[in-house]
Amino acid sequence: MRKVSLDNVKAGDKLAVTIFSLNNSVLLTKGSELTPEIIDYLKQYGITEVCIDDEISKNIAVPGFVRAEILQETKTQVKKIMTHPSIKTSVDGEAVLKIVEKLIEEILQSDQIIINLSDIRSIDDYMFSHSVNVAIFSLVTGITLGFEGEELRNLGVGAILHDVGKVRISDSILKKPTALTIGEYEEVRKHTVFGYEILGNSKNIAADVREISLYHHERMDGSGYPYKLKGNEIPPMARIVAIADVFDALTTDRIYRKKMHVSHVVDYMFSLSNKHFDKRFLEAFLRHIANYPVGTGVVLNTGEKGLVSKYNPYWPNRPVIRVLIDSSGRKLAHCRELDLSLKPDYFIEDIWDI
Repeated sequence: MRKVSLDNVKAGDKLAVTIFSLNNSVLLTKGSELTPEIIDYLKQYGITEVCIDDEISKNIAVPGFVRAEILQETKTQVKKIMTHPSIKTSVDGEAVLKIVEKLIEEILQSDQIIINLSDIRSIDDYMFSHSVNVAIFSLVTGITLGFEGEELRNLGVGAILHDVGKVRISDSILKKPTALTIGEYEEVRKHTVFGYEILGNSKNIAADVREISLYHHERMDGSGYPYKLKGNEIPPMARIVAIADVFDALTTDRIYRKKMHVSHVVDYMFSLSNKHFDKRFLEAFLRHIANYPVGTGVVLNTGEKGLVSKYNPYWPNRPVIRVLIDSSGRKLAHCRELDLSLKPDYFIEDIWDI
């Protein structure tokens, strides 16, 4: 299995994973053969990528520590909460807490927590999927840092609700396909204060949760908003959610830009350690990131090209590669597996969009 941009799939490719809408209806079932009409249908729905099974990705399994059905159910529940008629004034904190408790249970049951970014989502449902992903990333970071009990639960609830203030921002701004004007950008920035107000009107919402909504765009060097707080002036939970928020945003296709590759995002964010992000928290988060997710096309320093077939949790930049094309550009009749951890002269030089 491998994830492929809809722009690169071919008629006849077979879907490896069932695609659901966030209304919990099936858009396309696993095993479906893609046709030009189906590809166009998915694009119209806002889907930009799909997972396919083909000969070159045979027997490659994309690992996930949160089961697909739990992830789907969680996103559906979050959409229901975020689209409730009362959301612009208050939110059901008890309902969000139940979601978080189930996510915590799921994460703690996992033997190996590696974030591989294999879920398929619609651009139109970005806010709901983003909220769930930010919660998962934040919880993983919190657990790594020793958070537990009420502290961990509050982190999860705050992460899910970090962008709740955006429900008061016009869709014409949030979904604008071109650059925002200065006035529009200032309007978007208000979502932190709007979220703080909404959560202040809500039952079963702790002060920590409200602070996440208000401060998750503050930066360690004081360059953030709304109050230009610096360093330890920013609550720890808000610093964690800030990391998860930026990572998920940059690794996701948006209406106005294409996503960045995970390895590039990791490099970019690490370059901002103790400038934008708390270095200790960032390192705790990045410990669980697959820099080159399973199924990624890569170019080696030898000129050979292949797919990442297995992640190396101890050495993230040296996974196992299924070599498909030799150094002269010829397709191999029989692919070979190359474990970069055993080949010090080999390294990944670039990403290959197969």
